[in-house]
Amino acid sequence: MAAPSNAEQTQLQDMEEEEAAGMERREMESDEEEDDEEQEEEEEEGMGEDDSDDEEDDSSEDEKENEAEIQRLEEQLSINAFDYNCHVDLIKLLRQEGELIRLRKARQKMSELFPLTEEIWLDWLKDEIRLTETEEESNRETVYELFERAIKDYICPDIWLEYAQYSIGGMGSPGGIDKVRSIFERAVTAVGLHMNKGQTVWEAYREFENAILSTVQPPPGRTPSHEEQELLNTQLERIHTLFRRQLAVPLMDMEATYAEYGEWSEHGVPETAMHQYKKATQQMDKRRSLEESLLVAEPPKMTEYQTYIDFELKDGDPARVQITFERTLAENCLVPDIWAKYTLYLDRQLKIKDLVLPIHERAVRNCPWTMGLWKSYLLALERHGAEHQIVSDVFEKALNAGFIQATDYVEIWQAYLDYLRRRVDFSKESSKELEELRGAFSRSLDYIKQDVEERFGESGDPSCIVMQIWARIEALHCKNMQKARELWDSIMTKGNAKYANMWLEYYNLERSYGDPAHCRKALHRAVQCTTDYPEHVCEVLLTFERVEGSLEGWDVAVQKTETRLNRINEQRAKAAEKEANFARQEDDKVDQRRKSKSDKKSQKKVQSRTRFGEKRKADNNNYQDKWNEDSAPKRHRGNGEQSREEYMETETGLFGRNAPPGYKPAKKGQQGGMAAAQKPNDDKPELRNDNSSVFISNMAYTLEEPESKLRTLFETCGPIKEVRPVFGTKGNFKGYCYVQFESPVSVPEALKLDRREVEGRPMFVSPCVDKNKNPDFKVFKYNTTMERHKIFISGLPFSCTKEQLEELCKGHGTIKEVRLVTYRSGKPKGLAYVEFADETQASQAVLKLDDTEVEGNKICVAISNPPRRSMADKPGSSRLMADIMPRQAFGARGRGRTQLSLLPRSLHRQSGPSKVENGATAEPVPEPGSASANAAAETKPLSNSDFARMLLNNSVPIAATARRPESPHSHPPS
Repeated sequence: MAAPSNAEQTQLQDMEEEEAAGMERREMESDEEEDDEEQEEEEEEGMGEDDSDDEEDDSSEDEKENEAEIQRLEEQLSINAFDYNCHVDLIKLLRQEGELIRLRKARQKMSELFPLTEEIWLDWLKDEIRLTETEEESNRETVYELFERAIKDYICPDIWLEYAQYSIGGMGSPGGIDKVRSIFERAVTAVGLHMNKGQTVWEAYREFENAILSTVQPPPGRTPSHEEQELLNTQLERIHTLFRRQLAVPLMDMEATYAEYGEWSEHGVPETAMHQYKKATQQMDKRRSLEESLLVAEPPKMTEYQTYIDFELKDGDPARVQITFERTLAENCLVPDIWAKYTLYLDRQLKIKDLVLPIHERAVRNCPWTMGLWKSYLLALERHGAEHQIVSDVFEKALNAGFIQATDYVEIWQAYLDYLRRRVDFSKESSKELEELRGAFSRSLDYIKQDVEERFGESGDPSCIVMQIWARIEALHCKNMQKARELWDSIMTKGNAKYANMWLEYYNLERSYGDPAHCRKALHRAVQCTTDYPEHVCEVLLTFERVEGSLEGWDVAVQKTETRLNRINEQRAKAAEKEANFARQEDDKVDQRRKSKSDKKSQKKVQSRTRFGEKRKADNNNYQDKWNEDSAPKRHRGNGEQSREEYMETETGLFGRNAPPGYKPAKKGQQGGMAAAQKPNDDKPELRNDNSSVFISNMAYTLEEPESKLRTLFETCGPIKEVRPVFGTKGNFKGYCYVQFESPVSVPEALKLDRREVEGRPMFVSPCVDKNKNPDFKVFKYNTTMERHKIFISGLPFSCTKEQLEELCKGHGTIKEVRLVTYRSGKPKGLAYVEFADETQASQAVLKLDDTEVEGNKICVAISNPPRRSMADKPGSSRLMADIMPRQAFGARGRGRTQLSLLPRSLHRQSGPSKVENGATAEPVPEPGSASANAAAETKPLSNSDFARMLLNNSVPIAATARRPESPHSHPPS
């Protein structure tokens, strides 16, 4: 090979140098890229660190906020431990933060004060189960204890199922299988009758036994030993028994269980099981409608559950009654009436201590404010022989339960004192129990005087019933009349000395256990102090002296009684005179107000007429030319022109011939004058006997835009066709209107809005009925007979509401209706009617509520007995009197000055004292059936031409003027 030339060598050197330079550039570029990548990675790492820092900051801020909220809730609970919602919020926050130790303490505190709901228990149990999954067996016992507490609050199938499944995890321990079976047996006993959820417990029980069956079956191909065969047969019999027991209980989806049993059993379903299944199916069919109503009903489903309870009580199966009550209470745990009904059933029917007492304890835990439940609990404890310390502890809890009435504390004290009295053996002169009873009486009086009066402003025992019972016990059992008299002296100093029944009660005590000297002394004091029934006390004193007294005693008694009765009569006379003077003054004030109102009204009428006369004069000048051109009648001979002008004057009203354009004379039932011209729609007839309309009245005259407001109010009742408010001649709203709907179905809904308040005034809603055609129709019928199931209350404060009245009366029976009596403006009268379910409840309410105070007002309560209404008070009396007594018909503004002066002389011909007015003759009313009455009935209405001839002729038959023309507002023919 030839050696390269110098030029080639130079070229090669240049190429090598270029390549070396290129390599250097590439290395530099690669180094720069690496540097950029490293810088980007560093920036990304820095950003990631920033993001994580931000997240940590946010989470730390949330933790701080939650911790602050937790501390706030804990402080609030330290002030008021009975704040239920505060407990729930605290538990929710602690669970969210994972504070397990504090969470456990919070749940523990709440469970000591309140029964927990199913959701709270399940959360607590699941948390504890997770904590003990990897821990020792001793911790499992803690969870077992927690389950035992949970099943005592409410009968919940889900909690029982969770309990049984958790126990399966410990079946490997000694006695574990027996313990699981025991829990399952308790579960099916407690909730196995639950028609919707009981099936899940039965199926879980069967699955457990099937799992045990698989462990005792021998491997395929091997013959089991005698012992193995016995174990196998025993296990198979357990599963057969479970199937038969479940099929004997009416449950939802029983058909699937029956089919499963047929497939599982080698010999099919036994005949006995088939018979039990048919019987359970029949029971299920009876209850299917009740279960379906529960499924579709909205909580709390009280009506549906009450119907279900009544059905089971009538059916009489105690187990089914109990599970129905438990299902009801699971959703209505705060309804005292359900607990009271449940405990009463257990006390009277089952009477099993281990069943009755836990239900009573649950009742007072759920509704601690209900005194009746605590009272029943104390009686149940005594009935079942509970220890004295337990009864005393329950009573102390009752005192701290926070009752809502002062009388509740008095009743619970009475129940406890009755219990203590029954423990005393009065055959012994002194005993520990007797001293405890006396100490309890003293403590009860101090408690009522201090705690109860300080809280409620009243003792709750105005008649001193507790002291009366104590005095009677001292007199009857302890033979200690000295203590009894001291107690009665204390009773009389508490404001009871003015009541005759209190003195007679003390007198009867002295008659039974005292001596005649103290009896006489008590009666003499009664005569001097009694103010309500002094005559009766005086009669008792005189009778006592007749039977047991001496002549000297008789003289003293007669003198004292006469002096006392004379003084009482003088006081009564002064009081009656004072009351009469007061009534007279009130009547004078009413008369003065009426007179002042009448004077103002007449003065206003005079001013209105003056202004109207000036306006009419100006209108006459403006419209006279145009009116003369348009309505000038044709001339007739003689005085016909004058008669025609006079007729037009009587027909056109106050404007006369010079009425403005568009003026329309008023027809019966329509507006006249300019208002009629401005409102042509008011010519529509009123809605009468329209089953698609309602009549609205008693609204304020100052109501603005009544049509739009009423349309908005009644649109909820159904589609509206028309709203027609009624206006006066000046365009002002008259306070009533008609609402016409598209369909009659909307009318009942609209009537429910009766007495709804519209701008501070009750609105009256009634059906559209023409009372001329239906005179007997009344929206509210005034009862004139005694209503023994209804009470009448007077003297109520004007601030008393319907809810307050219901709260006052509900303790005396079932309330059907409460009605406060008000004026048409909606302001209360201080009267009310309360309707009870029966006469007994109403009578009890009268005895308990009469002469009691409501917000400082002493009320009077009596059985409703409204007086009979006189003829003048009846709705139709005014119309009846108008038909009997003739009256003159004037215009809307009264009798005008020109109303008679412009009539033709021919119409001034009168018969007797009758007067002619506006084309009609007012004659005396003929007797029915007389000849004149028949003639008047046969008189036919005159036509326009007859009426024109009557005006133009000088001789007009009297009979022809006895009736108006058929169209009194028509103009005569030209």
